[in-house]
Amino acid sequence: MSSSPTKRMLLVALVVLFSDQITKILILTFLGYGHEWSVVDGFLRIVCWGNTGAAWSMFYGNNKFLAGLAFFALIAIYLNRKHFDFHTAGGQIALGLMSGGILGNLVDRIHEGHVVDFIYFYLRQRGGDELGFPAFNLADVAICTGVGLVFLFAWHSDRVFGSESPRLEI
Repeated sequence: MSSSPTKRMLLVALVVLFSDQITKILILTFLGYGHEWSVVDGFLRIVCWGNTGAAWSMFYGNNKFLAGLAFFALIAIYLNRKHFDFHTAGGQIALGLMSGGILGNLVDRIHEGHVVDFIYFYLRQRGGDELGFPAFNLADVAICTGVGLVFLFAWHSDRVFGSESPRLEI
């Protein structure tokens, strides 16, 4: 079954969006805001936190601005997709991951008034304090993975270095 590049990108985006929203619905239903569940004590918790900012809570309290930025980012990705190895399956998957993740967090910003984060890695220090990585969600994972793939494909692209380096295709 052959698929057009745009259809493949949209399919990946829809799978990411669906998976992200289902996990957030489950967290909201079974855990609820402000509650936590320790999966591996001293290392991993499932939490239910709202974030009106971006990564690492930067721009905290700017939910509407970040929702607008997400909307324009989706348009920019779609209109500029031909510049990101879109002719390869890997490029289509990378842009689909980014688009689906952006959509997942945008839905949260519109429906919840913030992004729902629920995966929290941390280390408990000897004095009892915690050293934690900011909480995140599946949409964040998809965005970071998609961006990483775009950089990886660009790094391996002969257009970047002007050499005959092999293309990385999936």
